[in-house]
Amino acid sequence: MRFAAVTLLFAFACAQGQDVLKDAAGAFQAGDMTTAIRLYRQFLKEYPDAAEIRSNLGAALVRDGKLAEAITEYQTALAKMPNNPRVRMNLAIAYYKLGRIPEAGKELEILHTMQPLNVPPALLMADCLMQLGQPQGAVQLLTPLSEEYPEDQALIYMLGTAYLKQNKPREAQMMLDRILRNGQSAESEFLQGQGEYMRQNLVPAATHLARAIQLNPSLPGVHSLYGQVLRGLAKLDEATVQFREELKLNPYDYTANVEIGMLLKQEGKLDEAMAMLTRALQIRPGDPAVRLQLASIHLSQGRADTARQILEKVVKEYPTFAEAHAALATVYYRLKRPADGDREREAARKGVGPAKQ
Repeated sequence: MRFAAVTLLFAFACAQGQDVLKDAAGAFQAGDMTTAIRLYRQFLKEYPDAAEIRSNLGAALVRDGKLAEAITEYQTALAKMPNNPRVRMNLAIAYYKLGRIPEAGKELEILHTMQPLNVPPALLMADCLMQLGQPQGAVQLLTPLSEEYPEDQALIYMLGTAYLKQNKPREAQMMLDRILRNGQSAESEFLQGQGEYMRQNLVPAATHLARAIQLNPSLPGVHSLYGQVLRGLAKLDEATVQFREELKLNPYDYTANVEIGMLLKQEGKLDEAMAMLTRALQIRPGDPAVRLQLASIHLSQGRADTARQILEKVVKEYPTFAEAHAALATVYYRLKRPADGDREREAARKGVGPAKQ
């Protein structure tokens, strides 16, 4: 008799749980993320090991803009079902949207190993590699897929972009020719603009990129590159507008963050500049040029020892980075360490130029 009562109570609890899930799904479909999140959390209090529901909670949190909380839920779900590609992809996208590009790349690498012929995660992974300054890795990743799916326009476009970033215009042109078979498009104009920019033909680059924006103003990276071209043409106000447009679409665009950060620094808005440059460093951890600029801001704000710590690491990792040695010499002189300052000034004189990652 007692067993029957327990069974009935368990069945009643399960039925209640199903009702909660049904209401949560309905709220999600209706766009009411606040209710969906509350109901999913209510269910998970009773059934904390329900990994699929935890993943659903993560999706609701993403829709509500709570990406950090979503990452926690996806990580917990993956611990229960590590071979679930949907959850891993969602985790990678959440990392990507937060600008945590290295972490997104690691998840996508696992996913690509699991599903080597799945194009969407490969495209996102290629984008991560290029943001990390590794276009050669993107080419290696995408080339087999382009042979498997020769008509996939997104794949061709991404591969063309990777070739351009590798400074391989002939291979990029081959990709462009494949895109142009279907007529002019925002993607083809963007690729042509990138090619002209790589050749330092700034006027035709500007023409192509303006057309790309006209055809698709939401094309990732187009405003950022157009801003670089306009800056090269000494149209600084117009360039700034383009960098800000890129940040509206993607707050974690590396180039736009650096460019706006440098502009704010020149205007004396050092706290705002530091925020932008710190975000850029989040995208490309260890970037020596960005670390140099951050050290400069710390020095300007009276934190000479913090600047020293940053620059000592930079020159150790990049011993031929002349500008970093010169900045470190200035810091040492500020800290009343003239012998160290003289040494770094001499190292700057012998340096060969900017650091390369």
